[in-house]
Amino acid sequence: MANQIDDSRPIFVQIAERIEDDIIGGGLPEETQVPSTNQFAAFYGINPATAAKGVNMLVDEQILYKKRGIGMFVAAGAKEKLMDKRKEQFYEQYVVTMIREAEKLGITAEQLTEMIHKRG
Repeated sequence: MANQIDDSRPIFVQIAERIEDDIIGGGLPEETQVPSTNQFAAFYGINPATAAKGVNMLVDEQILYKKRGIGMFVAAGAKEKLMDKRKEQFYEQYVVTMIREAEKLGITAEQLTEMIHKRG
């Protein structure tokens, strides 16, 4: 994880996304322990409550789970859940936007497909 925070977005969301990235990328396999909120806070120079908010977002989504007295762990099936979530976000943020713009420009589905396959 790069240790820089983007001031334009909530820090707790960025913490959650960085954990997600590590899970998807294989850096945090299922059933492994994630760093503590105090470790995140020290690493990023943020308040532990802010780090906890990001971690708890992932607990609420059942990506992480708590082992009382031990810490937070990556849940079984977390990577697949995150991949599905990210694919849906990708579709909404990029594909739908691209199709709308293509329609405005009079680009046909066939032309769009050709452009995608071209990839420069």
